[in-house]
Amino acid sequence: MKKEFREMLKERGRDSLPNVLLVSAECAPLSKTGGLADVVGTLPKSLAALGVDARVITPYHRVIKNKYADKVEHMFYFYAQLGWRREYVGIEKLVLDGVTVYLVDNERYFGDSIYRGGNAELEQYAFFTRAVLDAIPNLDFAPDVIHCNDWHTAMIPMLGKTQYSGGMQEHLRYLLTIHNIAFQGKCGFDQMQDLLSVDPKYYTSEFVELNGCANFLKAGCVFADRINTVSPSYAREIMMPYYAEGLDGILNARSAELSGIINGIDKTVFNPNTDKRIPAHFNKGHLKGKATCKTALQERLGLEQHADVPIFAMVTRMTEQKGFDLVVCVLDDLMIREDMQFVLLGTGDERFENFMRAAEYRYKGRLCSYIGYNEDLAHLIYAGADFFLMPSRFEPCGLSQMIAMRYGTIPVVRETGGLRDTVQPYNQFSGEGNGFSFANFDAWEMRDAVGKALSCYKNETVMNGLIRSAMEADFGFELSAQEYARLYIWML
Repeated sequence: MKKEFREMLKERGRDSLPNVLLVSAECAPLSKTGGLADVVGTLPKSLAALGVDARVITPYHRVIKNKYADKVEHMFYFYAQLGWRREYVGIEKLVLDGVTVYLVDNERYFGDSIYRGGNAELEQYAFFTRAVLDAIPNLDFAPDVIHCNDWHTAMIPMLGKTQYSGGMQEHLRYLLTIHNIAFQGKCGFDQMQDLLSVDPKYYTSEFVELNGCANFLKAGCVFADRINTVSPSYAREIMMPYYAEGLDGILNARSAELSGIINGIDKTVFNPNTDKRIPAHFNKGHLKGKATCKTALQERLGLEQHADVPIFAMVTRMTEQKGFDLVVCVLDDLMIREDMQFVLLGTGDERFENFMRAAEYRYKGRLCSYIGYNEDLAHLIYAGADFFLMPSRFEPCGLSQMIAMRYGTIPVVRETGGLRDTVQPYNQFSGEGNGFSFANFDAWEMRDAVGKALSCYKNETVMNGLIRSAMEADFGFELSAQEYARLYIWML
């Protein structure tokens, strides 16, 4: 155990690190739709290296049953009360890559999509909330800290402290991590009452009400012992009305309990020196393999074979949040005026998908739009592209820019959230920096940043320095895990 941790524990009259139960709607590699799953799947492994026993509880989704059913151990079952409903809860156990995962089984709620949308999704995760709270005393594990993630689990602190008086749930410490404040779990008070039997005295602006609705995420912000988000900059941003989606009041009121911890990536999965998904390996001292990956990327996507033409890439959801409306504004100008290629991998809003299909037709051989998702192709893009574009309107953390830098692909980003915290703009005078950035959410500021990147591409010395700086940046989860371990100890 780190000396720092021992001293912190001594101050709290303890000699052991806290046990942590992470509660999440998804967990990689079992179930995944986004970055939340990556964090929940990776953090316990990094915490274990520090001596923290961190386990996960997540729904037993259909995608997990289809792949891991023969590896799962049944522990126990019971019936949970969801309003007037009496619902089966099976608790299964799976140990994967050294991480213990408890799976909440109920075919009606988790036998189909991870997220069903609308009222069906609210009922899904109200059930999950109740099942987790009822299961905690019966697990073969005694947690000290319950680490909740996003709105799907945000009611757990409130219910634990109000409906489980006298039980162990009342005395646990609750951490709520906000991965994306735009999603809050809004419903009518009658629906919250129907699902979770919340005392009507809490249906006020002091507790769960926001803009006339009951709000799961607000309840978590009120009742959690600590709140954190996935980058220091995003923690500051969400106290501003522009970013807070209505929650700036409660977050400012609880600013002393709000902090930001930057996410990390799994450096064993994303490693250009060992990655089995790319055709050639490389590292910061030997970049020949990156050139091979670039050629392979051009071949696979039908791009013209020009080793000296820079490739800009995006692996993204095609939405306004990701800044895709900026891309629409200036893409034609870039493709007409600049000697470059452009690669897109992703899905999203239909209008953006159609725009990119048409752009591929206009610039065939120089632009490829892969509408869909393919993990092998994503790795090849990270390894083979020269620049990685992320012009997000807001970005709580972002993992893609970290992965890109791991593969020596230089990010061009908007200065927001985790992008600001991880990308240091190139300084032409000192030579410092690992990417390019622009401040305002403006298409022509983005266009200017792309132009600066293209200018630097023509200077081999500058470009090699950028690649080296990018690949030397350490975005492993080890540093994040240390910050979380400190936070857990502070909560005791």
